[in-house]
Amino acid sequence: MSANRNLHKAKVNKKDEFYTQLSDIENELYHYWPHFRDKVVYCNCDDPRVSNFFRYFSLQFEPLGLKKLITTCYKNQQVDMFSQNDSERAIWLEYDGTRNETGVPSIEDIGVRHLEGNGDFRSAECIELLKQADIVVTNPPFSLFREYVAQLIEYDKKFLIIGNKNAITYKEIFPLIKQNKMWVGVTPMSRDLLFDLPKEYAQFLVETKREGSAYKVLDGVVKGRSQSMWFTNLDHKKRHEELILTKRYSPEKYPKYDNYDATEVSKTKDIPRDYSGAMGVPITFLDKYNPEQFEIIWTTDRGGDGMIEFMKKPHDRHDAPVVRGKGVYKRIFIRNKRPQA
Repeated sequence: MSANRNLHKAKVNKKDEFYTQLSDIENELYHYWPHFRDKVVYCNCDDPRVSNFFRYFSLQFEPLGLKKLITTCYKNQQVDMFSQNDSERAIWLEYDGTRNETGVPSIEDIGVRHLEGNGDFRSAECIELLKQADIVVTNPPFSLFREYVAQLIEYDKKFLIIGNKNAITYKEIFPLIKQNKMWVGVTPMSRDLLFDLPKEYAQFLVETKREGSAYKVLDGVVKGRSQSMWFTNLDHKKRHEELILTKRYSPEKYPKYDNYDATEVSKTKDIPRDYSGAMGVPITFLDKYNPEQFEIIWTTDRGGDGMIEFMKKPHDRHDAPVVRGKGVYKRIFIRNKRPQA
């Protein structure tokens, strides 16, 4: 297969194997340390030879008070440009905190084991490892995000994972957010998550994409950029911070939707303090969502799922919200539990 065809294939594969930067892992994990004491952590989409998740947890094993660290690596049956593996089989390892004289664990010290299958997180042997885990932390394939989260819920696992921002309104994901079974992490949704790239793909982005969109250059190094964020069901302090509301409602400032019985609020900071009815807010509201302060009703209808029939008005369009004849971006419908006069 030619290099160009490999690059095209990588593009179609939705960049499922971008490598998370250690700095992004450190910045997010800082807020969850108490959750990890005496726990088994499983990174089930991580080749320990290149994964910064493995590097983080192995280096912080003792400070976190971990019981065990398990990682598994998927062996792609069709080697593409992302593959860093030089073995013919998928691998896994189990680390219990034993260190060499340098204090830094190495793959050689820990020992690599081979899986019978290809290391897919859905395989029977990987599920057996999942059953041992208390907390799952990784950057799973974006193209399999729905299945990945469904498995975590099925096996009742705590998790801290990276996903695409658009996943918020997936019909398989949004109900979990509404039911407070899953929420966003501490890192603001507006902050870029940048990823380490194979050299060939970095070159492809520079030659075919616009800087600032698909990639950024930091200190001369090309970093991949994607619409990514953290999802978790581990509690953190930010989730319980009260959003200070200063605006007051007026029909002139807050128009009703043409197709929904709700009021448009285009910016989270402009949520009126004295309004008790349904409001449509941007999905970035989830950065400020406090379940004690707000109720999530639903997201704007996606293909007639029927969850908000009671809010619809007669109109030829129901998926995207419409204000004064103009469509706006997807919204989350909320209600203030404690409106103030």
